[in-house]
Amino acid sequence: MTTTTKTTTTEKAIIAIPMGDPAGIGPEITMKSLAKKEIYDVCKPLVIGDAAVLEKAIAIVSADLTINEVTSPTEGKYELGTVDVINVNNIDMNKLQYGEVSAQGGQGAFEYIKKAVELATAGEVKALATTPINKESLKAANVPYIGHTEMLEALAGSDDPLTMFEVRGMRIFFLTRHLSLKDAIAAMTKERVHDYLVRCDRALARLGVENRRWAVAGLNPHSGEGGLFGWEEVEQIKPGIELAVADGINAVGPVPADSVFFQALNGKYDAVLSLYHDQGHIAAKMTDFHRTISITNGLPFLRTSVDHGTAFDIAGKNIAESTSMEECIKLAAQYAPKFTANSI
Repeated sequence: MTTTTKTTTTEKAIIAIPMGDPAGIGPEITMKSLAKKEIYDVCKPLVIGDAAVLEKAIAIVSADLTINEVTSPTEGKYELGTVDVINVNNIDMNKLQYGEVSAQGGQGAFEYIKKAVELATAGEVKALATTPINKESLKAANVPYIGHTEMLEALAGSDDPLTMFEVRGMRIFFLTRHLSLKDAIAAMTKERVHDYLVRCDRALARLGVENRRWAVAGLNPHSGEGGLFGWEEVEQIKPGIELAVADGINAVGPVPADSVFFQALNGKYDAVLSLYHDQGHIAAKMTDFHRTISITNGLPFLRTSVDHGTAFDIAGKNIAESTSMEECIKLAAQYAPKFTANSI
C-alpha cells in the first residue's frame, strides 16, 4: 500500500506599496527593492502610484524592470523583472521637479495611500508597506493630515493607532510621540501607562507574538532611585505597570533606560514601552538605522513603513539606500500570515 503525503504551500501575501511623494526618493527605493529576488521570494508586491514617475525611476536606478499596469491585485504577475502597478496617473511630468515641495506631489502621495487603504479594507491586499511622504507638500495640497499615522487613522476609521519600531528583533512601542519633552512627561500618568501596556500587548498578540514579556523604560537616571532623582517613576509609572500586571500583562519596570533596550535586543524582553519619542528612536536607530522599521498597530490592516523621510536633497540622483524599504516589505510579509484584524 502506497501512502501519498500532501504538501501544502503557504500563499504569499499581496503587499501594497504606495510610492510616496513623486519628488522624493520613494519611487527610487521602491524600484531598487523590487529588482531583488528576495522580495518576490516572500511576497507579491503591488505598487500604487504613477506609472510615468516609476518608469523614470527605473531609468534613474538602471534597473532591468518592466511596468505591468493592472486595475486590481488579481491581475498582477508578481514575477521578478515585472513591477505590477495600479496606475493612479495623477502627475504632470512636465511639472515634476525632484527635491521640491509641490501641491501635486502632496496630493499624489495622499491618493496613493487612499487607494492602498481601500484595497486593504476590502481584503484585496494583506498589508501596506509605505514609502516617505512630505509634510510640506501635503500642506501645499491642503491635505488635512500631518503624516501617515494621522492619515491612516482617518481613512481607516481607527482611534489612536500605536507605533511600534522593530529592528533586529527588538520591538519598541511609544507611550507618547510628537510632544515636547515637558508635555510628554505631563502625559506619563498611571492611567496612560496602564492603558498603553494593555493595548500594546493586544497589538503584539495580533502580530502572532506569544508569551509576551514587557519592560517599561524609566524616565529619570536609574529610574529615579526611589525619588532621589525624580518622582515620576514612584507616583505614576510604576503604579501604571502594577495596574497592567493586575490585568494579566507580563510587565516589569520601570527599567533604567540606559540598559533596558540592550536587554531587549538580547532577548530578555519581547517589547519595551518607551516613554517618549527620542528615547525609543535613538535606541532603535543606533542599533541599525537602515533596518529600523515602523509598524502601525490599531488599524484594521497591517502597515509597515520605512523610518526616514523623502530625502529631497538626493532625490533623482540614484544615491538613496534601499535597505530600509527592502526590510519594510519583508517585515510586512513576515507578519502578514499571522496578523489578525480584530479591533484593539
